[in-house]
Amino acid sequence: MAEKYQTREERRKQLSNQQKGKKQSKNIFKRILLILVGLGVAGMLVGVAAFAFMVKDAPKLDEKLLKDPISSQLYDLDKKPITEIGSEKRDYVNYEDIPKNVEEAILATEDVRFYKHHGIDFKRLGGAVIANITRGFGAEGASTITQQVVKNSFLTPEKTLSRKAQEAWLAFQLERKYSKEQIFEMYVNKVWLDSGGHGIATGAKVYFGKELDELTLPETALLAGMPQSPANYNPFKHPDRAEKRRNIVLSLMHQHGFITKDEMEKAKAVDVTSTLVPEEHRQNGDIPYDAFIGHVVKEIKEKYPDIDPFSDGLKIYTTLDTSAQEYVEKILNSDEIVKYPDEKLQAGITLLDTTTGQIRALGGGRNQTGDFGFNYATDAKRQPGSTIKPILDYGPAIEHLKWGTYYTLEDKPYTYSTGDKINNWDNKHMGVMSIRTALALSRNIPALQAFQAVGGEKAKQFAINLGIPLKEIHESYSIGGFGGKDKGVSSLEMAGAYSAFGNNGYYTKPYSVIEIVLRDGTKLDMKPETKVVMQDYTAFMITDMLKDVVRSGTGKKANVPGLHLAGKTGTTNYSDEDKKKFNIPRGAVPDAWFVGYTTNYTAAIWTGYDKKYENFLVGDDQKIAQKLFKNIMENVSEGKEKSDFKVPNSVEKVKIEKGTTKLASEFTPENLIVTEYAVKGHAPTEVSEKYHKLPAPIGLHANFEADKNEIVLTWDYDNENSEGIEFEVYASKDNGAEELLTVIPDKTIRLKAENGGTYSFKVIAVRDDLRSDPATTTLRVTAPSDVIEDEDDGQNEGVPDQDNEQDQDEDNIPGNNNGNQGGNGNGNSNGNGQPGQGGNTGGGNQGGNNGNRP
Repeated sequence: MAEKYQTREERRKQLSNQQKGKKQSKNIFKRILLILVGLGVAGMLVGVAAFAFMVKDAPKLDEKLLKDPISSQLYDLDKKPITEIGSEKRDYVNYEDIPKNVEEAILATEDVRFYKHHGIDFKRLGGAVIANITRGFGAEGASTITQQVVKNSFLTPEKTLSRKAQEAWLAFQLERKYSKEQIFEMYVNKVWLDSGGHGIATGAKVYFGKELDELTLPETALLAGMPQSPANYNPFKHPDRAEKRRNIVLSLMHQHGFITKDEMEKAKAVDVTSTLVPEEHRQNGDIPYDAFIGHVVKEIKEKYPDIDPFSDGLKIYTTLDTSAQEYVEKILNSDEIVKYPDEKLQAGITLLDTTTGQIRALGGGRNQTGDFGFNYATDAKRQPGSTIKPILDYGPAIEHLKWGTYYTLEDKPYTYSTGDKINNWDNKHMGVMSIRTALALSRNIPALQAFQAVGGEKAKQFAINLGIPLKEIHESYSIGGFGGKDKGVSSLEMAGAYSAFGNNGYYTKPYSVIEIVLRDGTKLDMKPETKVVMQDYTAFMITDMLKDVVRSGTGKKANVPGLHLAGKTGTTNYSDEDKKKFNIPRGAVPDAWFVGYTTNYTAAIWTGYDKKYENFLVGDDQKIAQKLFKNIMENVSEGKEKSDFKVPNSVEKVKIEKGTTKLASEFTPENLIVTEYAVKGHAPTEVSEKYHKLPAPIGLHANFEADKNEIVLTWDYDNENSEGIEFEVYASKDNGAEELLTVIPDKTIRLKAENGGTYSFKVIAVRDDLRSDPATTTLRVTAPSDVIEDEDDGQNEGVPDQDNEQDQDEDNIPGNNNGNQGGNGNGNSNGNGQPGQGGNTGGGNQGGNNGNRP
């Protein structure tokens, strides 16, 4: 019984404990629930408070701002107003006049649930929130058409929580105040379409020459797709990109049931360019300096995609030099300064400040029509030809291999690593030469050798650091033969790269905008970072070598007297196959460049034709780029300090024997000694042994034969060194100008004498480029048949000057003549020191060359 009792008692206690545990669990759950509810309420209150705080400064809805974009003001380098952009082009269209297919294209692209939400699409927002959490804030947008209208009308473009909150709040208010149709009308008339101005109706006229209701399906889809990135999808400038974007819109229209699959496919098959207004019929522009201002807009959109310079009411401070820009436009659009072969030839010009990288002027092309058309300075990508050699060949070799400007390469028959032959422009070879000469004369084979020596990857990286965006690297690039993924370079890119050479190795990406001021006063700094991209010795030595290009090389027509100028020419070639296929004349080229700089300015000029297989540069037309450079640089440099490039401490001068990498010796002929530059600590130490000084002639002797009125000049020479020796004979009379009489292998010469006077003679031994010290003597003839005085100056090696101890008065001619002069009769002419007897004239019957006068 006791066991049963204990068991029941235990069971009762256990049951009691279980009931207490359940109550405690319920209490804990209630507490947690209450805490969570409290936190939720608190969070909501905090969220509401935060939202209220963020929207408290939101602007009020303004109907005028909703319908009219706010133009932006542009200022030049001196902060003087240039022009306004944004209010010039806009054809307004009412909602009831918007064609159904236009509305459907926009809805499919921008906001297919537009008529179902109240300003904010929470379903779309959920997906965007997840994307922003997983990929970072701003990774994906969820803006509705309503929000875009609000953003473009009232708000700054930065992606912040505060701005997003204000955007949502104003979108909600906008939906309460206006109908969906009114909001859609606002959007259609506000969107920016680059060259097409503001609004879909304006874009229809500009791009297709049509009214809005005349647009075809592919034309409608193209316009609907442009607002996301107007500059990139401009069909005038980028038809390929525009077509891809149009096809995406067509796919979205089919996906959302607005068009059939067949309609989609037919529309995609239409070539974009076939639908556009022909170039010759495009609207004339009315914006000044549009090549420059168009790049300003592009630069802003690249850095701040959400900013619209045409509707955001900005103050844009640019780098423009209006005087330089006007001159560039004048030289491009008239024959007043440079003569052009025809109206079709095009040119792209970039003018930079060498030190800052600021764009001072852009020449977007010749005879351009319409605002913000194709810009040949920034948009054209052409092969650079030999202008690439400092960037891919000699610059990297100096940077990484520390070559001096004297370093030699051999211009000889040569091949690429593939075995394919490489030629120079003249199909000739010039032998061993310094890299200075090779660059000045634009030899291709030494350039390839330099590229191979430093290696393709290092060359590629060097170019990328200079703003040349190479995707690949091949040996053909070394002479400007780009291909594959690299179609070419722009004038803007080449100017930026060369400016680094002129700026001691510092590179700043060329830029046109210094600062933007938003409507709320926020300032956005647009200046890019300046980077060190090469050693100062590389920059200086490339610069010094490029000076020779304009002084004595291929770029002489670009030289400006009085300017310290460096630069490089470049032309490209047609393949043999293309020459035959298109019947291209001999010597014609598709592109001609000149890129150069001073300490103040850098300019890159490209010239060529759009249809390079129909038109080509021939003869002097290939020099137009140099002529443009010369005139522009001369114009902008007027009144500016014309300082030279400074030699950095990392560089030293060296005297090199021409054609070698060795130091000149004391015997190297002067005309074979060149002053070059070396990286300090890497100058050559080996002295050339090629040359040594030749022995001088000995026993130089002059006699006058009165009966023949001739002077006989004789000398001797060391027979051990006489092979191949010739003698330069110089003479002068009465301290007059010295004259080279002849170069002979003999050791005697006869010369006709004139009446009286003192004759000075000099004889130098020469062989190839070797020379000796001179042997000299003088001879005085007082009258046609009187006394002759022959004096050795003591420089005849091996023959002592044995004058009498007592000097003779110049007027006392008869008497004791010195031993170097043979006297009449018994006088010796071999320098034995015996005085001649009697003697008004020196004796001797040596043969010589008659008829030469001193």
